[in-house]
Amino acid sequence: MSNVEILNQSFKRDQIVIGNNSIINSYCILDGRTGRIIIGNNVDIAREAAIYTLEHDPNSDYYLTTPGDVIIEDYVWISSRATVLPGVRVGRGAIIASNAVVTKDVPPMAIVGGVPAKIIGERKSKLNYKLKVFPYLR
Repeated sequence: MSNVEILNQSFKRDQIVIGNNSIINSYCILDGRTGRIIIGNNVDIAREAAIYTLEHDPNSDYYLTTPGDVIIEDYVWISSRATVLPGVRVGRGAIIASNAVVTKDVPPMAIVGGVPAKIIGERKSKLNYKLKVFPYLR
């Protein structure tokens, strides 16, 4: 969709990889400046979600940064305004609730929410779908 912010310091084509039938909605941030972002197939990332590959170490005397790749497996649904931090893998079919902050790996088919995100449920879908992009009209 329009107005997605993609940050890629290295300008390598494999720094940010987006699979087939995946949707990145408006006002999302994909921050691949230092680590890689790998997004699988049929992933739905809702408006204003953010995925980061770099953060500051709060215990560093020198305000050093800590990088980490982010891997989003197939059929993941990331809801509006959710944030995924560096070094996280989101398992196949997982759902991240709105406004959640994901600091650790998410198991396949888990539903997570909160700050920091914790498992709040389990997805029961057989994941028999393909996402279709259909930009809305204003």
